[in-house]
Amino acid sequence: MTFSAFARRAAVSIIAAFTSINLLAACGTTGSGNSASANGESNDTNSISRVSVHDPSIVKANGKYYVFGSHRAWAKSDDMVNWTTFTNNINTDYATMLGDIWENWAKQSSNPDITGNMWAPDVHWNPTMKKWCMYMSVNGANYRSVIVLLTADDIEGDWTYVGPVVYSGFTKVNASHTDVPKVLGEDADLTRYQSQTDTGINAIDPSIATDDNGDMWMTFGSWFGGMWMFKLDPATGLRDYSTTYQTETNKSDAYYGIKLGGGYGNSGEGSYLLHTNGYWYLFASYGGLEQTKGYQIRMYRSQSITGPYVDQAGHPAVSERAIGNNWQSDNGIRLMSSIQWSGNDNANIEVAQGHNSALADDDGTDYIVYHTRFSGRGEEHEVRVRQLLPTSDGWLVAAPYEYTGTKADTKGYDAKELAGTYEFVIHDPKTSFKGPRKVTDKNSTDYRGVNRPITITLNVDGSVSGDATGSWTHQDGSNAMTITVDGTEYTGAFDKLPRDLDRKEVMTFSALGNNLCVWGSQK
Repeated sequence: MTFSAFARRAAVSIIAAFTSINLLAACGTTGSGNSASANGESNDTNSISRVSVHDPSIVKANGKYYVFGSHRAWAKSDDMVNWTTFTNNINTDYATMLGDIWENWAKQSSNPDITGNMWAPDVHWNPTMKKWCMYMSVNGANYRSVIVLLTADDIEGDWTYVGPVVYSGFTKVNASHTDVPKVLGEDADLTRYQSQTDTGINAIDPSIATDDNGDMWMTFGSWFGGMWMFKLDPATGLRDYSTTYQTETNKSDAYYGIKLGGGYGNSGEGSYLLHTNGYWYLFASYGGLEQTKGYQIRMYRSQSITGPYVDQAGHPAVSERAIGNNWQSDNGIRLMSSIQWSGNDNANIEVAQGHNSALADDDGTDYIVYHTRFSGRGEEHEVRVRQLLPTSDGWLVAAPYEYTGTKADTKGYDAKELAGTYEFVIHDPKTSFKGPRKVTDKNSTDYRGVNRPITITLNVDGSVSGDATGSWTHQDGSNAMTITVDGTEYTGAFDKLPRDLDRKEVMTFSALGNNLCVWGSQK
C-alpha cells in the first residue's frame, strides 16, 4: 500500500467520522430500514437505534455492551441491538491529554492536527491494576505513530493518560524520542524498520487478549510489515520489558515481538483475537476500507495464542511473499461478502464490511461486531452485529442476517422446517471481485462485485436439487448440518432468523468447506 493510499484511508475515515458526528449530534443515533414490507409482514427495522462507530471494539461491563471506535466515537447498549452514543473527557480534552505525545512524536507539517488522528481504541479490564485500560493509536504521517494507554475506574470515563506502549516510523535520527534504545540498545541497526516489506509498519489497531496463563498480549500493526504481538506488564498495562524476542525473519522481531500475520506489503489490519470453541481465532481486514474497495474480514485459527495461525486449507496468516491484491487471494477464510438477495434491502447492500471485534458472551454465545458501508450511502458507516456459529469441525461461521435478539437454537429445529427452497451464496473472493460490476442503486456506483445467489432445494430425502446438486444432512438434537454442493462438502449450522429486509423469520444456514463460507436463506 503506497503512502498516498494510506493517507486516503485516513482521509476517508476522518470524513466519515465527521459525517457521523454531525448526524449523531443532530439526533443521538441514526436509523435505517424500510417502512413497510412487500409481503405484508410487520417491519420494525426503523425501531433499531443505529450508531456510527468506525473500527468498533466491543467489551461487556456491568451488564451492558460498549463499543469504542476511531475519532472518539463510543456507544453502549443493553442488548447489542439498540445503541446510544456517549461522551467523556477524551471527547473534549483530547488535545490536552495527548498534547505532549502528539507534539513530541506524531505531529508533522503534513499532518499538523491531532483531531482526526486518534484511531481504533481497544478497552480491556486489567484485574491487577483494577482499572479499565484503553489502548489507542495516535497516528502521524509517514507511519510515525504511537499506541498509548489511558486508564479509568469506570468504563464510561473519565480517562487518565498513562503513557506510550509502542512506536512506529522511527529512524536513527529520532529513535531517542522513543523506547527503542531501551529495547534494542543505543547502537541498534534500525534499517529493517524503514522497509515496508520487512518490519516497516504503522503502530495502529491495538487489541488486547489474556491467555490461559493470565498473560496479557497486545496485537497491533497494519499492512506493509504485518501484524505483531508482544506481552504487556499487568502491573502497569505497558510493555513487559522483561520479555525479550529474537529477530528472526518472518517470525519475530526484537522490538515488535511475534509476527502474527501479513507482511510483504500485503493488506491486513485490525487484528483481533477471540478464544472460544477450543481455539484462538485471528480476524483481520483485507482490502481498502472505502465503499467501493471491498473491505472484508478474513479468519484464521491456532491452538496457541501466539500462533502459528492457519486457515482451513492450511494457508498461514503470515505472508510468505508479496501477493499483490491479496483480498482476491485464497489466503484466509472470508467470513462474509456483499450479497444481493431477497433478504436484503438491495438499494443499500452492505459493502466494505470490516475492522471487526468479537465477543464471547456470558451465556457462551459468540458474536462478531464490525462497521459496514452501504451501496447507496457513500462513505456513511454503521455498526453491525452477527452471531458466530460453531461448526462440528471447530471453525466459526457468521449468521446470514444481523443479530436483532434472535439466537440460533442449538437444540435444533423440526426437520420439516429445514427442507425447502433456499437462496444459496458462496462468499468466494475471486468471483466477488470479478468486476467492476454495476449494482442497481440510486447512485449507480461501480463496485468490485457483489455475490448473487443461486437457487437450491433441500429435499426431504436428503438430496439437493436446483441450480446445483448434492446432498444434505442434519443432526437430531442439534442445529449442526452438512451440505454437499457440486462435490464440495460444507459443515455448519441451521439458524432461524429475521431477515434484514423485513424481519420476516426464515430458516437459514451458514457453513464452511474448502476454505469458503456459504449462506443459505429459505425463500
